[in-house]
Amino acid sequence: MHRSLFALVICLLLALPASRAEEARTLSIIRVNVTNQAWDFARPWGKRPPYSRRAVGTVLEGGRVLVTAELVANANYVEFETPEGGRKVPATVDVVDYEANLAILKTDDAEFLKPVKPLEVAPAAVGDTLAVWQLEATGNLLVTKATLTTAEVTRYPVDDSPLLIYRLTTPLQFRDSSFTLPVVKDGKLVGLVMRYDTNTNNADLIPAPVIQHFLTDAAKPPYKGFPRSGITSAQTRDPQFRRYIGLTGQTGGIYVTDTVPGGPAALAGVEKGDVILKIDGESVDQDGNYKDPDYGKISISHLFSTRHFDGETLKITVVRKGETKDLDLKLAHRPVESYVIEPYIFDRAPSFYILGGLVLGELSRQYLKEFGGDWMKKAPEQFVYFDRQQGELFKDGPKKIVFLNRVLPSDLTVGYEELAHLVVKKINGVALQSLADIPDALTKATNGLHRIEFDGEPGTIYLDAALVSASEVAFKQKYRLPTLQRLE
Repeated sequence: MHRSLFALVICLLLALPASRAEEARTLSIIRVNVTNQAWDFARPWGKRPPYSRRAVGTVLEGGRVLVTAELVANANYVEFETPEGGRKVPATVDVVDYEANLAILKTDDAEFLKPVKPLEVAPAAVGDTLAVWQLEATGNLLVTKATLTTAEVTRYPVDDSPLLIYRLTTPLQFRDSSFTLPVVKDGKLVGLVMRYDTNTNNADLIPAPVIQHFLTDAAKPPYKGFPRSGITSAQTRDPQFRRYIGLTGQTGGIYVTDTVPGGPAALAGVEKGDVILKIDGESVDQDGNYKDPDYGKISISHLFSTRHFDGETLKITVVRKGETKDLDLKLAHRPVESYVIEPYIFDRAPSFYILGGLVLGELSRQYLKEFGGDWMKKAPEQFVYFDRQQGELFKDGPKKIVFLNRVLPSDLTVGYEELAHLVVKKINGVALQSLADIPDALTKATNGLHRIEFDGEPGTIYLDAALVSASEVAFKQKYRLPTLQRLE
């Protein structure tokens, strides 16, 4: 009997890895493999070398697989793989939102996801014990316990999108498929890990409310994105300031420092100098927070962007010169293309124009990030300033900042080889609103010369118009360029 019992124990131990792999297969997760290749914004005619990422995808109802948008940015190829690596199928990006850092993937192979149990999405509360799911190389499920410590509004990876996050503490172990990790409570998805600090063991999660907003919006194509109010504001804690703006007798309120031209607030009649007291019936305190039923005191950005959808109308109460007014504000998503300096550019090539060796581009944060993770210190100071203050600086245009990226040496640019990072104001007297203005401007050469004017030294340079045209073919061959221009 002892022999039989020993044999039974051995059999169970041998069967354990397989059962753990099968557990992972039925617990709503698969592997997602992606080959990415980003455009080189410093040399915008080409791409950087491809690289690969592996992640854990969460299977949802309807054959959808949820991952972070970062995973599939500039993807050349996407595939699903079983946890144990037994089978792979091609996949595609169905919906992606880089501001919310979320993407839905699908496959045409209807059989691949049939054995997988879809996962529901549910919110969590501060203090909850959660479980972070990872996959071992064998396909076994690795579960790490975590405690939800904070729910707050902060900026997401593209830097311009304040949304709700969950912050938790957990000692995560590195695994090769750890780029996107689901976080679960009671068998339901409460978030996806998007940042992890190995020094503090703190992780930032894309939380269930943001995920649910994304999924609800994605179910009604075309996808619209998270709405914005178009308001910039300042707190009103200073008693003297409150007296100055006429807030005597009021305990809360947030001061409107500006509105985005043509944005929801501006269209609703909100003005600089207004003080917002209420939004959708919720009182706003001196720091710009309101009392959320789920998360307590939290930024009004959550009320605008996540608790409501594009196209919905909210009533806001403002004080203007001592008078209380109710205004109807219709929320809307702000397209990334509407920014003078776009906060991100993924899945599309950067625009450029090479004029006699002058590489001209449109300034974007994606270009600034070519200077590295600390680009705010290493990128040209003027460009960083433009990026941070563009809402104030360019209300009346231009649509885009045209700048000199670099100079490719040629007979036409002798003496200008070191020029770079200069704003191009005019070509042949035509003020540039974007690169799209260049072809027309080049038809206006004077005395056979193109005159290029910069905001900064050397001020103005001249190029022989006939030589620029005559040297285009040779220039492409010399530098092995596929094209001398790419305009939207």
